[in-house]
Amino acid sequence: MLRSRHLKSRLLAALLAIGAALGANLAAAPQAGAASLTQVTNFGNNPTGLQMYVHVPNRVKAHPSVLLALHGCQGSGPYLYASTDFGALADRYGFVVIYPSTNPGGSCWDVSSDQALRRGGGSDPVGLMSMVTYVEQHYNGNRDAVYVTGESSGGMMTNVMLADYPDVFKAGAAFMGVPYHCFYTGTTRGWNGPCAGGQVSMTPQQWGDLVRRADPGYTGPRPRVQLWHGTTDPILNHRDLGEETKQWTNVLGVGQNPSSTDIPAANWNRSRYTDRSGKTQVESYSIAGAGHELPVKGTQMAAYAIHFMGLDGTSPTRAS
Repeated sequence: MLRSRHLKSRLLAALLAIGAALGANLAAAPQAGAASLTQVTNFGNNPTGLQMYVHVPNRVKAHPSVLLALHGCQGSGPYLYASTDFGALADRYGFVVIYPSTNPGGSCWDVSSDQALRRGGGSDPVGLMSMVTYVEQHYNGNRDAVYVTGESSGGMMTNVMLADYPDVFKAGAAFMGVPYHCFYTGTTRGWNGPCAGGQVSMTPQQWGDLVRRADPGYTGPRPRVQLWHGTTDPILNHRDLGEETKQWTNVLGVGQNPSSTDIPAANWNRSRYTDRSGKTQVESYSIAGAGHELPVKGTQMAAYAIHFMGLDGTSPTRAS
């Protein structure tokens, strides 16, 4: 959910009201047991004053995987916890979920400044990385199994974190996002209308080069990427899904044409881009008729995301 005007502002105001109601009543949050959301303070370098919340299942694994889950504009960590299925899935499979909140509350993530768009540059990504490190150190989190997901502005930040810290994250799932660097304005939490409207188009090489510049000199393996977008999204145009796909297929060195396409659920159009070994590197979901509302609670969207990342205990090496 992003800052906008007219139709956008009315939609976001409604979502804010819903988010406030849910945030005030976490009994409505999806959970399989008594585990709840806990706020953590003093978690490390935090230049923008972000808030950190963590969900640790009662039956957490001894060396758990870690999922960083990022809300959209007008949202918060507690809102995302209450309005999505990631907490319930964590309870089922024993991984830890970090639910950060922006500062000021209800604002968008900074995906538009020079500081945010490079490794260790400052702004929100630095605070988010501190949260990941804190969970690794204080909850015995598995540093070889760290993942990121987010919706709208959080989907944008998912792409930013994957670009800025490719050695930290093994995979990510971006719901209703835009390509890394597409929202650049040079200002903190700026609004980029052409990008939001799907009017920014580059070649795969150009998009890929932007990602590679986020962490200059990095030559190691890159995180796998899953992308989701609704065809009737009024806030972030569906064309951004195609640009994201061009970017990450280039970064991950797979072809621009999908290796396979299918319809795993009604109105879900899935394309997979695999490497020579058959491992899916990029996976995109175009949801026919869906607006700015992903992932939809009570559907299998969150479950498909954690399956892609391997958080459900399955091997993500092959398409399944």
